[in-house]
Amino acid sequence: MTAVLGISAYHGDASAALVVDGRLVAAVEEERFTRVKHWAGFPRESVLSCLAMAGLAARDVDHFAIGRDPGANARRRMLFGLRNRPSFRLAADRWRNRRRVGDVAGAIAETLGLDRGRVAPRVSWVEHHPAHLASAFLVSSFDEAAVCAIDGFGDFVSTSSAVGRGATLAAAERVYFPHSLGMLYLAVTQFLGFPTYGDEYKVMGLAAYGRPDFAPALRRLLRLTPEGGFELDLTYFRHAVEGAGMTWEGGEPRIGPIYTRKLEALLGPARDPERPLEPRHEAIAASLQAVFEETVLHVLTALHRRARIPRLCLAGGCALNSVMNGKIRELTPFREVFVQPAAADDGTALGAAFAVLHRRVSRRRDFVMEHAYWGPGFGAAAVRAALDARRAELARAGFAIREIDDPERLTTWAAQQIADGKIVGWFQGRMEWGSRALGNRSILADPRRRDMRGIINARIKRREAFRPFAPSILDDALDEFFVGAVADPFMVQVYPVRPDKREVIPAVTHVDGTGRVHTVSPRANPLYWQLVKAFGKLTGVPVLLNTSFNESEPIVHRPEEALECFLRTGMDALVLGHTVVAKATTERRAS
Repeated sequence: MTAVLGISAYHGDASAALVVDGRLVAAVEEERFTRVKHWAGFPRESVLSCLAMAGLAARDVDHFAIGRDPGANARRRMLFGLRNRPSFRLAADRWRNRRRVGDVAGAIAETLGLDRGRVAPRVSWVEHHPAHLASAFLVSSFDEAAVCAIDGFGDFVSTSSAVGRGATLAAAERVYFPHSLGMLYLAVTQFLGFPTYGDEYKVMGLAAYGRPDFAPALRRLLRLTPEGGFELDLTYFRHAVEGAGMTWEGGEPRIGPIYTRKLEALLGPARDPERPLEPRHEAIAASLQAVFEETVLHVLTALHRRARIPRLCLAGGCALNSVMNGKIRELTPFREVFVQPAAADDGTALGAAFAVLHRRVSRRRDFVMEHAYWGPGFGAAAVRAALDARRAELARAGFAIREIDDPERLTTWAAQQIADGKIVGWFQGRMEWGSRALGNRSILADPRRRDMRGIINARIKRREAFRPFAPSILDDALDEFFVGAVADPFMVQVYPVRPDKREVIPAVTHVDGTGRVHTVSPRANPLYWQLVKAFGKLTGVPVLLNTSFNESEPIVHRPEEALECFLRTGMDALVLGHTVVAKATTERRAS
């Protein structure tokens, strides 16, 4: 047996992924344990959880693969520092971070109760972007593909490409710090009054409400270069000199403003986060998305010219821009696109593990990521313990608890609740890997109700009214509801809803007539597939509104967190494994 433990540490979205005998067996993000979004320390609990899920001890790990390399691009770093004279704070922060990463063997040893001297020889460094590239290609079904990673930056690189063949990746082009599409999107996101790290997806949703009237202005922020590169106009940005270090305010990750006053001179005053959104802000969001897409398509088109391969694997935080992803097959020569569900920095743990596996152990690939359910699961005993702790509180609130052991009866019951207009928390099996809830840690509702999006945004999620929800759809019904879509079990691509179906599923149809598709198959998730199918049988619409099981926090991990979120937000019913919690009147009618 050969076990490789991949680790993403000290760079946002800390995580761990365990590969045993060439196959992924466990993967989880540290934020699910710390309950702090995008947590960026050492993923202690993730490491322990991966080993527990696999039933392995610390001594069984042959290689610790780290998705960072503190020595990478050292000459470029030094020359950049000499030429640009970064602030003392930035230089100190970078030195401290490299020191922490460099002593990751000590953190591993402390976590696992091992001697550091026995851990260090088993540590392998994988530079940040090669880890991203490996996370996309080495778990795809493609024997040969063009591969691209686009993010903020890591190990001094923001964009990279390669050609993957077999178990090897031949590096091609790179864009180095400080030029970064991730920094471009972050700067304008901050300008629009969204200060929390990770708020870029809000701006992507807001973009559908505006026209790209500011696109000519935003094009001044960067210049496209030959061979698929780009350069930022750094007079609009602060990060080159002041950095983009993350802090946590009130449990929320934040990066100080990285745009300069020159951006306000170009676009007008920045929005105060407490002030309402205006049509100007919608137009700026639409313009940012348009310029971002133009630049990504420039990068990808050049990559295709070099690779001459019709298959693309995409990674990096920018690969979670699902609106862009849905346009790649239409606007580039690529005919097949693969994006694994943890495309952001959490995915570097996965990529590092597979890169070390194929570098140090085996050249043979025999794993394809077909689903995202690689996190911890909880059995009936854990569910019972969580309910017992709050049984009296549930009774006072008028909730009844009962078991429905038969999967068909369980899914029929839940489908009926949803068809009756109820909002249902759905907690099943192993937790999803990545930022999307894909039917194991989900809040579900009826997509046919036009008012349902507003109800969930205001009552359950307590978030901005413009935010859309995703449709979970049976894979064999995809063409009936969407135009030009392909199966996507990871919910990372947006496609147009067919015009005649927009009034059928209005709650999951965005203002521009699109939906972020999540296809459900009996192979990947048989119980959730059975639920969507049961809803389709009741209503004639094999689609559910699916959003993540959380409220301004990481997606719930344990039954206790699901129960707490259920009670706090006022959902109507909760399904924890084969246990259902609902108002007593509903239970009597359903019995």
